[in-house]
Amino acid sequence: MRIVKNIFGRIWALWALITFIVSFLIILLPSMLAHLMKDPKGQRYFIAVSRIWMNVWLFLVGCPVKVCGKENFKNNTSYVVVFNHNAFLDVPLSAPYVPGANKTIAKASFAKIPLFGLFYKRGSVLVDRKDDKSRSKSFDSMKRVLATGMHMCLYPEGTRNRTAEPMKPFYDGAFRLAVATNKDIIPCVISGTKKAMPINKSFFLLPVRLQMHFLPAIPSAGMSVQDLKEKTFNIMLQEYVKKA
Repeated sequence: MRIVKNIFGRIWALWALITFIVSFLIILLPSMLAHLMKDPKGQRYFIAVSRIWMNVWLFLVGCPVKVCGKENFKNNTSYVVVFNHNAFLDVPLSAPYVPGANKTIAKASFAKIPLFGLFYKRGSVLVDRKDDKSRSKSFDSMKRVLATGMHMCLYPEGTRNRTAEPMKPFYDGAFRLAVATNKDIIPCVISGTKKAMPINKSFFLLPVRLQMHFLPAIPSAGMSVQDLKEKTFNIMLQEYVKKA
């Protein structure tokens, strides 16, 4: 049974890759129309196209997503939105389902991928984590994103969680940003992606129902970076364990 599952998982991953590339090429041109619009209108359009793409692709690969808690976003208010990070699947999943225009902090190296890099750069604030100047520049860019009324999305674990723990310790970046801009944090707990893409298997995917749960906003006013980080971590950990 394990052999059958391993074979199926790799065949399904190949199907997912093919449908990802084909569907991406279909939506690439429409998504690039966002460059003709000023933000946040342009980014709102870009996110809408991305959401249509993900709805279709996730259906094709048998990983439909249920989104809860969108009511926690107040109109005309921008937030620092933080996600747990268990699998590559989290990345295309997260931003399209955040209500309203948003951008995601992202690795600058991915922007070099032909064609995909054009799409990737439009939805991201790019950073080279090994470069101090790049990190400083990206922090200023994220503050500008929030100032224009868009949300800023980050993965405070930094990289995928390959440990046996439910979540890795958080880095300070998202919480420094929230405190510096006086923006509230909205935590989002993603569940199901670790089952769909187990950390101990390469090029492997299973059809699994996914869920994104946006939790109530956590005010940053009057809080230190450390206290805000710890509070957010504990709230997300409790929710993640409950859904596991």
